[in-house]
Amino acid sequence: MDNLHKVDEWLAALLANLEPAARQRMLRELAQELRRRQQQNIRLQRNPDGRGYEPRKVTARTKKGRIKRQMFSKLRTAKYLKTAASADSASVQFEGKVQRIARVHHYGLRDRVSRKGLDVRYSQRRLLGLNDEEENMIHNTMMRWLME
Repeated sequence: MDNLHKVDEWLAALLANLEPAARQRMLRELAQELRRRQQQNIRLQRNPDGRGYEPRKVTARTKKGRIKRQMFSKLRTAKYLKTAASADSASVQFEGKVQRIARVHHYGLRDRVSRKGLDVRYSQRRLLGLNDEEENMIHNTMMRWLME
């Protein structure tokens, strides 16, 4: 664990030597690649750890026909899943009103299906998160930028 701390300190010192504009370009590239990977996880209906989402509940009302659309198909678009980068940070986040919907599903909270509908407890489906593969991609991208 101590070695990781030393590597992080070393990387932080190298990053400080980069010009702010170069750091911002690097962080923008990182954020865009992270968004692509998060979109792919959402499209494949899987949590960041690789497990699949819990399927929708089937009731007598919904049993008439199969569900023809994937869950979160609109949430994963660049319109709602935004990236932001500055010289010091990068982020991937949901924008606007869809942030509430994403939070409810991500943490498995209660919400109303419609304005006057019943309260429903949604299954926990992690929409955003990092795994070892993403962390390796972050380290590789940073090393590539520092070696240029």
